Amino acid sequence: MSDSVNAAVRVEVSAEPAFEVFVDELASWWPREYTWSQDVLEDIGIEPHEGGLCFERGPQGFRCDWGRVLIWDPPRRLVLAWQISPRREPEPDPAKASEVEVRFDGEEGGVTRVRLEHRDFDRHGEGSAGYARMLGAPEGWPFLLDRFTAACAARTSG
Repeated sequence: MSDSVNAAVRVEVSAEPAFEVFVDELASWWPREYTWSQDVLEDIGIEPHEGGLCFERGPQGFRCDWGRVLIWDPPRRLVLAWQISPRREPEPDPAKASEVEVRFDGEEGGVTRVRLEHRDFDRHGEGSAGYARMLGAPEGWPFLLDRFTAACAARTSG
């Protein structure tokens, strides 16, 4: 098995708004059922700088940091430490984090090809192979990127 999951979509916006939707508007497309807070989620986001935290906020000050920005290169590239274990629990040890790289390649006509690679699953230890399979399955990154694509489309029609 490959130690990475690759997925790609083409969105009908240029690279800059695609990057903005992915980062600044994460709460508009990331499904609540894919968070710890679920129905009481107040916000989910990515702090816009290297070293920034990937977080979610729920009621009464609940906060869960689920990653860190490793590379911040808008509007071309974003690399995150994915600090969620195969058991869907926060993993505070960065040595046990996989990486998610997202590239935004502008094409002619204001279209952007968005390529995502989630790699280094072996860092998660036990259960890493199943975790990679789960995130590569239709309800993993492909589903998430479909939601992202719909958010990009809504931006152009709104």
